Amino acid sequence: MPPHVDVVVVFRAALKHTPLSKEHARKIAARAERQYTALVDTLMRAGLHAVGRRGENQDQLLVLVTCPPDLLVRLVHCERYSDFLYGLPMSKLPSAEADLDSAPLSSADRVRLVHSYLTSTPQDGGLGIMPGCKEWDLVQSVMALHNHEFNEQWIRLWTRHRIASVELEKVRDQFGDSIALYFFFLTAYTRALIFPSVLGVLFYFFGTPYSVIYSTLLFIWSIVFVEWWRLQERILSVRWCTRGSFRVEKRRADYIPGFPWWRKEARKLASIPVILLFAIALSIVLTGVFILEAFVTQLYKGPGHRIVVSPLGWPMFRLLIPDILLKAFSPTLLFTALVPQLLGVYKASAKRYTDWENHAHQSSHASSFSIKVFTLSAINAYLNLVLSAFVYVPFGERVMSLVQYHLFSAPQGATTAILEKFNIDTNYTLKFGLGPRGAIMQAVAGRLPAQNLFEADTTRARLNLNPSRLQEQMFAFSVTTQVMDNIQDIFLPFVMRAIGSFRAGKGFRNGSGKGIGKKKRVAFDDEPAGQARDDVRTREEREFLEIVRSEVSLPDYDIFDDYSEMVTQFGYVALWSTIWPLAPLMSLLNNYIEARSDAFKIAVHVRRPIPVRTDTIGPWFELLSFLVWLSSITNSALVYMFRTPFNGLAAEHESFPEDHVYAATKDLLISAMLVALLASHAYFVLRAVVRRTLEHTIWRGSQEMKESDRVERELKEKYLAQCPPTPLPSPLDSQQSVGEQDGDDWASFWATDEGLEEIRKPCKDA
Repeated sequence: MPPHVDVVVVFRAALKHTPLSKEHARKIAARAERQYTALVDTLMRAGLHAVGRRGENQDQLLVLVTCPPDLLVRLVHCERYSDFLYGLPMSKLPSAEADLDSAPLSSADRVRLVHSYLTSTPQDGGLGIMPGCKEWDLVQSVMALHNHEFNEQWIRLWTRHRIASVELEKVRDQFGDSIALYFFFLTAYTRALIFPSVLGVLFYFFGTPYSVIYSTLLFIWSIVFVEWWRLQERILSVRWCTRGSFRVEKRRADYIPGFPWWRKEARKLASIPVILLFAIALSIVLTGVFILEAFVTQLYKGPGHRIVVSPLGWPMFRLLIPDILLKAFSPTLLFTALVPQLLGVYKASAKRYTDWENHAHQSSHASSFSIKVFTLSAINAYLNLVLSAFVYVPFGERVMSLVQYHLFSAPQGATTAILEKFNIDTNYTLKFGLGPRGAIMQAVAGRLPAQNLFEADTTRARLNLNPSRLQEQMFAFSVTTQVMDNIQDIFLPFVMRAIGSFRAGKGFRNGSGKGIGKKKRVAFDDEPAGQARDDVRTREEREFLEIVRSEVSLPDYDIFDDYSEMVTQFGYVALWSTIWPLAPLMSLLNNYIEARSDAFKIAVHVRRPIPVRTDTIGPWFELLSFLVWLSSITNSALVYMFRTPFNGLAAEHESFPEDHVYAATKDLLISAMLVALLASHAYFVLRAVVRRTLEHTIWRGSQEMKESDRVERELKEKYLAQCPPTPLPSPLDSQQSVGEQDGDDWASFWATDEGLEEIRKPCKDA
């Protein structure tokens, strides 16, 4: 059996760059020696057992830490004392009266207690070993090791059984409340998708496009699910004894106490202009890519036309992939080179601004950071559909005409300058002008070139507009993007880790640290020759350290990405599935794989998540509520605009002037905005009705509500039982009147009672 290790402190023994001189190297080594000695002494004086081992590289040390039983009991007592002080249950509901030491301690609770003890501030009773702080700047991270036996069983359950068969209580005992809450949310959301999936299949094959009934039922479903989940969070927090856990949360390492509240709020407001600046920049980039893909590439007919319009549109691929899938790849491929870089810069800026806001607790810090990052992620996810629904379809012909005009009409324009750089004479290109009805008319100035790069005929250009663009985009986002994300989560880490291991000369490895090729133990030039022999270090110890080093090389797990993916998918279903009713079904099938891929990722591709006590999914609930409100606007507008085929206005193009068609389109958009405004107000009314109904149906009278009240009453009774009794005197213990006991001058006043006399008086008068 390998030794039991609670946490591993990753210590950087030297700087990554090569020292400039021997003197500089000696100073660095002396500084690392002092900090390492202080680290080990701090751990040992605190009652922990700690030992250092070499890491994956020569400049890395691994300090293995385990907590003795007596210290663990003290940590449990301290936490339960704090829980009682701040109103949290001290133990599980069925055993509130049990002894504090008799309740079993799960693996997640043990890791959480030890990790919190190491990384909490001294003011919160911790050791203050916080990675990145000034005192411990050589401490890179404090991590926990995986339980590989549990991971293998977990993956086997996900693989062989249905999604409902996985016991989330075991996941909670291993990874903590936050991971278990995420998988519970994923499971509940996946089950909830069954209703809109069946509904979407029925309306897709047997209903009419943009159905009012489907849109209304989908809108009601989204409200019911979000409000139902709000109550499920409360029930789980009571069941797991974590309700109100934010009250006992430890303070962050870089928190500056004594900060005025108004300064904190001012710093939060200061980040809004930065968010708006990046949002505008991202919107401009996405709009430019949208115009380039939707209009310019449709006009281009020069060399490489098939590659520009559809990179996978060659005959060889058409035999293997449907045409709709080939077209759906175009939007994704065009902004791949621009958008990730912009989002990466923004994410780094959002992290700095969130740190600058000086949040006291990690939960509020994570909430603020998640809202900032998801804002631009939502713009990236939904803006293309907004442009297609409210620009491309209503005004596609007019935008196409404007694009043609700006491409060819202005000799000093940007396009002309680009053509001149490629030695293309603009005198031989086509010139266009606006006709009396506003349409672009062709005017030939000179002879036609031998090979025209862009479509010159206005009528043929309008035929290039894609009437099923919205459906193809929804297919791309609902199917293609999710498939690529799953491939990236499951297989890409294997490839990247195998390449890194091969370049380091260690053979190919899998996620558990077991090499496919010949395994090598980490060795250095200054290592004694006999140290590698089995009589000094057993084979079991060497294999254990090899697994530890492989886990240290893994990246940290970030639950933000998984929540962001699910909330974004919920937005596609709630906001846009009116366009393509099969989107809920595609999301249901994806989530069946997503639950298993996330479990596989946690068990194989990342470090073990540090358990965290929480009673909610954090800001993601507010974001879900916001998306439901936004769906009332988009669904009502889409149904109002497209329920009657929008190309009906185009059919009147031949019999009415173009200005009349443009005015009718504008009036239709204004009417759709008014309908959306009315629907947004209806959302608040419907949400209030649903919330009150579910509150009485699910929570009131539930077992969790009764248990919560019982535990709270038992805790108070247990506290009062420890107080000295002060019984009230019995009325029979005293034979004296009140006035006589007090020695009051008003004794005669208290001795005279007129009540009976007044009651009997009417009888005497009668």
